[in-house]
Amino acid sequence: MLSGDGEQVPGWADTVRGLAHRVLGPVAASVRFAARDGAGRGYAYEAGDGVLTVAATDGVSASVALHHYLREHCGLAVGWDTELPLPVTTLPDAPPREGAARVREGYYFNFCTFSYTTPYWDWADWEREIDWMALHGITMPLAVTGHEAAVHAAYSLLGLDDQQIRRFLGGPGYLPFQFMGCLDDFAGPLPASWVESHRELGARILDRERAFGMTPVLPAFTGHVPREIAATARAGRRTWQGFETWVLDPADPLYARIGAEIARAQIKLFGTDHLYAADPFIEMIPIDADPAFPGAVAAATLAGLRDADPDAVWLMQAWPFSYQRDFWTKDRVTAFLDAIPDERMLIADLWAEQDPLWGEFEEFAGKPWLWCALLNFGGRTDPVADLRGVPAAVDAALAAARPPAGLGLAMEATRNNPVFFELVTDQIWNRVPGVEAWLDAFVAQRYGVQGRSAAELRAAWHGLLDTVYGAEGLRIAPDRFKGVLTANPTYAWTRDGGAELRAAAAGMLWYRPGVLARAWERLIEVAEREPALVAGPLGHDLAEAGIAYLARVADRRCLDVVASGGDPVDVARFLEVFDDLDRMLACRPEFTFRQWEDKAVSWAAGPGDREVLRDNARRIITVWGTVDSPLLDDYAGRHWAGLVGGYYRDRWELWARGLAGALAGDGDPGAETELGERLRARAEDFLREGVSPVEAGDLAVESRRLLTAYAGAFGTFPEDEPGASFQDKSGLS
Repeated sequence: MLSGDGEQVPGWADTVRGLAHRVLGPVAASVRFAARDGAGRGYAYEAGDGVLTVAATDGVSASVALHHYLREHCGLAVGWDTELPLPVTTLPDAPPREGAARVREGYYFNFCTFSYTTPYWDWADWEREIDWMALHGITMPLAVTGHEAAVHAAYSLLGLDDQQIRRFLGGPGYLPFQFMGCLDDFAGPLPASWVESHRELGARILDRERAFGMTPVLPAFTGHVPREIAATARAGRRTWQGFETWVLDPADPLYARIGAEIARAQIKLFGTDHLYAADPFIEMIPIDADPAFPGAVAAATLAGLRDADPDAVWLMQAWPFSYQRDFWTKDRVTAFLDAIPDERMLIADLWAEQDPLWGEFEEFAGKPWLWCALLNFGGRTDPVADLRGVPAAVDAALAAARPPAGLGLAMEATRNNPVFFELVTDQIWNRVPGVEAWLDAFVAQRYGVQGRSAAELRAAWHGLLDTVYGAEGLRIAPDRFKGVLTANPTYAWTRDGGAELRAAAAGMLWYRPGVLARAWERLIEVAEREPALVAGPLGHDLAEAGIAYLARVADRRCLDVVASGGDPVDVARFLEVFDDLDRMLACRPEFTFRQWEDKAVSWAAGPGDREVLRDNARRIITVWGTVDSPLLDDYAGRHWAGLVGGYYRDRWELWARGLAGALAGDGDPGAETELGERLRARAEDFLREGVSPVEAGDLAVESRRLLTAYAGAFGTFPEDEPGASFQDKSGLS
């Protein structure tokens, strides 16, 4: 097809034109798109007389070109929380500019993201997210939405009835863990209406991703089967976090057959781009210790996929090699990888910013691989990252003898710490030689302001870089203490005068809190001067800065409670932090529990569906599993209005009531047992009742109030004092 001026109009042009309209509004009519030849991904653009012309090799590269133009010539970027359309009325002139991707692919998502962030999204949410993906260079997204329809169709052919299948699939909020083989028959059954509605949504998502030229990765069979099938097959039991499941022996022909049936059903419903994600060993050691057994699993997995799709390529997360190092020795990993043809596998080095495996396993024995950044576990809202360490880690991977085929984001949840994820995606296209200069550009484009406010925002972010985003050498992981606010209370922290809690709290302050307080204050000052900015990214950043500071105040005041033996005045001051933070968080919808639950319930087709959806929304971010199991309790703990001032505050109040008795008992387990019973009762009440609505106020006003109230929480010291530290000033060390 040719345009009016004789240039070829690419097939992706209408899709990218739609994105441009959503981002720019009417001025998008002045953007022209054309095809560009090239072996890799690339683009060229120029603008003159109010018209922007973009030529690109594919739709994603064209979207990246548009975003680069907006950032470089309009001073505006599109983030997760940017208000759209952008305030652009004319397109500034721009000289010719070319860009080329540093890697072929930009990978996106983790199976867990589809439980911790996206499970209740509708098309409007997904359209916005796919636009973000295209603008940031994502070419290879994991696509899990609707997979339950393929599983349902396959097991129907294998003789299971509708109720058996929906019971096996379990609750909609937990489906990704079902697909990974971690659990089944839990928090369900899956509502009948969900299967069809999400089949339609999943198809729509895939259609849009493919229209941009993305190659989505679809889920595949992991060997995990319903008990009805396991009862008559060669199968073994395994456990994950207290959940028992059944997995087929790869020697049973049923393994490859079910894998093929699920893949065929999926291809019939959704088509295919020949990429399939399966993690048969995710956090579960193989049921047979024979070193050759993982290779047999690989052979059966590939046999099933290739029976349905001869061009199938298996994408596997390298997480097991890190999570269970005692089992996955170098010899075992090499033997497993050698059993798979190189062209049939793609490895995602999932946590490469923290625990890179590509060097340890010699770039995965020649398999194509992806360098991925994880950072976030469970959707926790703690502001934290090591920004300075990211560019060097990426550059080292790209300089390897066999560099990665792509860079990616594999966070368990999105919508947190956006600065970190923007930094990673920028490096798909551009090298970042220094974070400080990159951060200045990020800040300018995030807010789109100039003059005094721009200078204050830059100063604020350099303060954040020197504090919460300067976590060099810090292990950012689920097994690390994250502060008392979202922690399950225990009297173990009162022993030896609270020595364990004191050490944990001190470890959370590798920076001077005065620097963080000043950064927060600068954000507040801009919000007061330019209140229109608060509805956009500035509001999100205000909330995150408030969380960062108040979380450490809560740690300190908890120590005061322990030191005073539960003095009522100290208890009241401690619980006051929960109340105050709750009020601030209520000002920003994405930091409210109510928004999460309302999105879940919006999918209900009847009272029974509503009950399951409410339960899933409440359960996964609190107890996770059952109230009797501590294994994943608070794993996904979040600083959300309703939780902080309700659920979390109530737990600490129960702890404080029994503190004097626990201290008097000097380690008597009776106090801990009684506290455990009270906490379980509170959790059961939350699962039944949820939280009360929290009234939203003015975020800038609430932030100023809290800064004023808590500015002296760590004593008086200049934030610029050389060598000062929290431990020096507070006596916590």
